[in-house]
Amino acid sequence: MTATEPDVDTGLLGFPPGFVWGAATASFQIEGSTTVDGRGASIWDTFAATPGRVRGGHTGEPACDHYRRYAGDVALMSGLGLGAYRFSVAWPRIQPTGVGRVESRGLAFYDRLVDELLAHEIEPVATLYHWDLPQALEDVGGWRNRDTAYRFADYAAVVHARLGDRVRQWTTVNEPWCSAFLGYGSGVHAPGVVDPKGALEAAHHLLLGHGLALRAMSAAAPAGHLFSIVLNFSAMWVDVDDEPHRLAARGVDGLQHRIFLDPLAGRGYPADVLAGTAWLGDWQRVVRDGDLAVVATPVDWLGVNYYSPTRVAPAPPDHVAAGPFAGLRGVELLPPRGELTGFGWEADARAFTELLERLGRDVAVPLVITENGSAFPDVVAGGRVDDGERTRYLVDHLRAVHTAIERGVDVRGYFAWSLLDNFEWAAGYGQRFGVVHVDFATQERTVKRSGHTLADVIRHNAVPAAGYRLD
Repeated sequence: MTATEPDVDTGLLGFPPGFVWGAATASFQIEGSTTVDGRGASIWDTFAATPGRVRGGHTGEPACDHYRRYAGDVALMSGLGLGAYRFSVAWPRIQPTGVGRVESRGLAFYDRLVDELLAHEIEPVATLYHWDLPQALEDVGGWRNRDTAYRFADYAAVVHARLGDRVRQWTTVNEPWCSAFLGYGSGVHAPGVVDPKGALEAAHHLLLGHGLALRAMSAAAPAGHLFSIVLNFSAMWVDVDDEPHRLAARGVDGLQHRIFLDPLAGRGYPADVLAGTAWLGDWQRVVRDGDLAVVATPVDWLGVNYYSPTRVAPAPPDHVAAGPFAGLRGVELLPPRGELTGFGWEADARAFTELLERLGRDVAVPLVITENGSAFPDVVAGGRVDDGERTRYLVDHLRAVHTAIERGVDVRGYFAWSLLDNFEWAAGYGQRFGVVHVDFATQERTVKRSGHTLADVIRHNAVPAAGYRLD
């Protein structure tokens, strides 16, 4: 699949016919209503209620009040011209304790959401796990407990049985690296555990849960259902192209990317990652006979979440990394450079093309950009939000996707992160990623300049070859 040639008259870079344009959200970040209609507590409810965990003491209430305002939000999507909407299902709404009894009122909400999307000719793309594990499961070990993988498969089967007559695109797990290494490694995300060995266990159990859920759903799926997993990626950049720097970059790449990509592709866990990790523990006890075959159950496409490059340098062999890469020997992560987003992330779009080309070589299925976006502070003035920095990031990164397609990478769609400003995890409401501004006091929505630009891109199925306007 290749993009169309630039139009010399209009200065537009066209995307392939049928390219999917959408936006994405996550349940805990937008829904609010965390205690209504039988919903159970999630690890993020507990984490946010713990003093000092979330900036400003913010919680999942009210978020964007999407649980009550979903119809208006779908109308906004329609006005932007979205062809698809990637949302996540809140496990605690479906099974308040993560096991057993199914809460019919929770399923009914997603029934209403899906029906509203289809009424506006927007394809629903459902993610089953975007980090909101039922707290009752965490109380017995969470993702460090192998049993959670089996409970996840049970939950996936329940949701698929209810929505599968209308939803044909399914993602099992979103960003297992974050769940494992931020949730159980550095502890900066829920459940806030600092246990590097446990982070590796959680990574395997998340992959096992993915494979078990995939098998459970595909066994009952009608023809045309497509299944995926979503991983978060970065391009590894070094200052010097020599062997020590390449090895350092490969080490970080291994613990963020290959530890998931290799087993998903049927290659097992990469030996160099296992050998180079100080906190491996009894890995033979964690990975049991038959697990790797389950993990390698084929997917139909791979979701790519991308925000910024990572700069890496070698360190002394006895240096052991801290934070999310805890246990990794001989590497150092360098500060970002150049233009930065509000999160302090590097905004160089060339890294996106580089990453997509790498995935095009290494991954055997089509790619879908399931998240890409930037956080910047916004000001509403005269009923408008002129977010020039976010608009520039959006257009630059869409050009990067176009370049990758031109070079032969099979990218099938792009979902902007995010549709709405929302609860941004440990940053609370202090970072805004939305192409639609949300006033959290009044819940008023205002489409930003970036949102209008995205709508123009969708209407033309093209991005400007230069500048940041299509009309």
